[in-house]
Amino acid sequence: MTARPGKNVKGRIGIARRIVQIAVLELFCAPVIVSGTGLFGLVSGKEELSVVPSDLPFFGSLASSSVVGVNVLDPYALLEVLAASASITAGAVLAAVPPLLVYGLVRGRAFCGWICPANLALEGVDWLRRKLGLSVAVHALPRRTKMIVSIVVLVICAITGMLVFEMFSPIAFLNRGMLFGSLAGGFTMAAIVVAELFWAERVWCRALCPLGGFYEAIGTFGLVSVKMDAERCVHCDACRAVCLCDPEILDGVLDEGADHVSAGDCMLCGRCIDVCPTDALSIGPAVPFPKPQAAEGASLSRPGRLRE
Repeated sequence: MTARPGKNVKGRIGIARRIVQIAVLELFCAPVIVSGTGLFGLVSGKEELSVVPSDLPFFGSLASSSVVGVNVLDPYALLEVLAASASITAGAVLAAVPPLLVYGLVRGRAFCGWICPANLALEGVDWLRRKLGLSVAVHALPRRTKMIVSIVVLVICAITGMLVFEMFSPIAFLNRGMLFGSLAGGFTMAAIVVAELFWAERVWCRALCPLGGFYEAIGTFGLVSVKMDAERCVHCDACRAVCLCDPEILDGVLDEGADHVSAGDCMLCGRCIDVCPTDALSIGPAVPFPKPQAAEGASLSRPGRLRE
């Protein structure tokens, strides 16, 4: 089995990821629905709410939530607050610790692959572009551009005193817009859709998203990764063809004998695993920095070459 660039990938990890992505959306919608309030900022017509959403065990958005009375804050939002106000509270720092630990220990951009509603929507844009037969650039910008964007956004926060990304975030638009009818970030989302339909494939997630840049920075130290069994790999490049991040993050395991993908950019989306014809790839625990595989395992090269 091989895969063409952009081919739809169906497999057990892909199905699990879709279930999680939809479940996360439903989780944030549940308090609003249970309270008797309508989604998208609409009202249900009741004179009184059944219950105040903020009084429920879970309520909030991806930027800031309350879970059984414990506040949880997006770490990058914390940095925006710090930059904009030049001050921070101990409570805010503590609220950012749980997601920072979870994503830091697993792999930062697992948030992008499994949780982020913008990525879910933009995978839909990928599907639409293929259906329309549109050809766009694959590498319009270097993937590490988003790390620079992440820093620039914080600098602008410091200059303006505003939470810049939260104001224009497509993630906030899809999350809070669905819950409360907020249109903030709507123009950004529309611009990204147009750009990815007609200019460059996955340019937002790959090269421009400041939150993705932040999670890439901490993702290098994650303890979960895509692992390679060099004995099984036939170098068909099916994995490269379907990578949501950037095919170059697979260079280490395919060309340099590394035992796992170490790039902080990896979303752990599992598309490479689902499409691999020989089950050479898997997700599992791994040390932050890759180790070369045994010479015999690493000697399997491109099709047509023999082991020495």
